[in-house]
Amino acid sequence: MLPFQVVPAIGDDRLSAYDYELPSDRIAQNPVSPRDHSRLLVLHSPTDIAHHCFRDLPSLLKPGDLLVLNNTRVIPARLYGYKTGTDSRGTPVEILLLEQQGNAPAETIQPQWLALVKPGKRLKPGAELEFPDPHHPESVALRAKVLAIDEPTGGRILQFYPSADRSFWDCLEHLGQIPLPPYIRESQAAAEQYQTVYSSQAGAVAAPTAGLHFTPELLKRLAEVGIEQTTLTLHVGVGTFRPVETERITEHQMHSEWVELKAETVEKIQATQAQGGRIIAVGTTVVRSLEGVMAQTGALQPFQGKVNLFITPGFTWQVVSGLITNFHLPKSSLLMLVSALVGRQRLLTLYNEAIVQGYRFYSFGDAMLILPEARPARD
Repeated sequence: MLPFQVVPAIGDDRLSAYDYELPSDRIAQNPVSPRDHSRLLVLHSPTDIAHHCFRDLPSLLKPGDLLVLNNTRVIPARLYGYKTGTDSRGTPVEILLLEQQGNAPAETIQPQWLALVKPGKRLKPGAELEFPDPHHPESVALRAKVLAIDEPTGGRILQFYPSADRSFWDCLEHLGQIPLPPYIRESQAAAEQYQTVYSSQAGAVAAPTAGLHFTPELLKRLAEVGIEQTTLTLHVGVGTFRPVETERITEHQMHSEWVELKAETVEKIQATQAQGGRIIAVGTTVVRSLEGVMAQTGALQPFQGKVNLFITPGFTWQVVSGLITNFHLPKSSLLMLVSALVGRQRLLTLYNEAIVQGYRFYSFGDAMLILPEARPARD
């Protein structure tokens, strides 16, 4: 018996159409080791699927295909400190950095960040915060001031003031913790296991999780059989995990995320397309980057800035041919994006199958490969 029923009568534009029930024991709390031993559900036609291991990927793609990877690196975005009180230390506070303010992440002496804060009610504009050195608790390594409330997220705009002998990024590396998603509560994973092996550009507050399955050895084997690789950068922020709250999903407003698409990546994509190769996006962040730049500029071209493309069923695909992706949360924008590629009803039926077959879900879970041949003929 299937875990839940897919209801075709609900329209694709309704939030309730993207709901499903997931047993709690299917939420992966730890990654598999080695990384490429995770399971892989492969869609190789509009009707057929197969069950593989992720390390089988070189035999599932074709020579001449191009994998596009997101090389963002997760920062230690969770900070613990105190609200300055009438005495030296006041209320304990927890800060989750979401996004550096400004046109692009940069080395700024006193940067401003959008952050989620606890307890929010106590942190009004003007409140001052201190973050002690964990090795020398009597010493304050970083200070911050609440500048404003961000209404869309309920977060705060914070201005940070690092100590005189350190940069903000040095302070963050020293004080911060890598933030795992809230549904991961019992993990023994090391911080580096929540980074892709090719991460290089610091700035994300969550990992591009489809890429967590790759090992250096697998990337080498892919290259040896003629499957090319290139990178771009999307710093995963609030736009990725902010919930869709409107029942009519077209009313949802995506938050912008920072993207860098370099000339060499554009050239590699265009050369692959010219030679009849397929563009395989590794993760929904790569999809949003490529299709977002195309939608925003009218052409695939070098780009540095923010995109906020919300992809839902009915979307016209212009760059991406296939997709490697993890299994996503109910009612999430990521679930809607993948539905736009294969169809909502089919995707939820596949999620049913994955639950029955014991696949592991979410960030540390298993993956799905959607080959170009699996997309509906109308697409």
